[in-house]
Amino acid sequence: MSKAIAYLRVSTTGQDVDNQEHAILKYADSKGIKINQWFKLEASSRKSAKERRIDELMAALKKGDTLVVSELSRLGRSLSQVVLLVDELLEKGVTFIAVKQGMKLNGAKDMAAKVQIAMFGLLAELERDLISERTKMGLDAARAKGKTLGRPKGSKGQSKLDGKEGEINDLLSKGMSRRALARYLKVAPTTLLNFIQSRDLSV
Repeated sequence: MSKAIAYLRVSTTGQDVDNQEHAILKYADSKGIKINQWFKLEASSRKSAKERRIDELMAALKKGDTLVVSELSRLGRSLSQVVLLVDELLEKGVTFIAVKQGMKLNGAKDMAAKVQIAMFGLLAELERDLISERTKMGLDAARAKGKTLGRPKGSKGQSKLDGKEGEINDLLSKGMSRRALARYLKVAPTTLLNFIQSRDLSV
């Protein structure tokens, strides 16, 4: 029996995989498609195919299946990555859907499909380059005006441990190790260490 698989990927913790899921579910509902399996992960497009679970995804897809992504850029960083991957999907007879681009390739590898993949991939790459260039220009303009970028030196920033300074000092003074304390506070050891250093705790 054929199945539909959705692939969702965000590059950073600042991005929201829920937005991609919503877009896919909305599309699937409008087309009467039931998503049978979800691939959700946080990984930069610079990561290897294995780290982006592309190998695992391709192994799960069989002839007659459907792959749905919110947009082409979720599959790869470069035009060549996207084209090669979609080309492989068509070789396997997998239907490919990219919601944002309104693309649906019905598992048929022909010249029209190749042209469509290349055009959409190129536009996605161009959009990313333009965003990167605008960001760089904005930073350069800020530096030219003498603005200091990034967090001010010596700034403490917010922490989920704020307000627990007394408890941390007390437990460490009683001999609890930092690693054990980190587990107790449910934070990473590095988070605890950075907090201790940034708050100049006397431990």
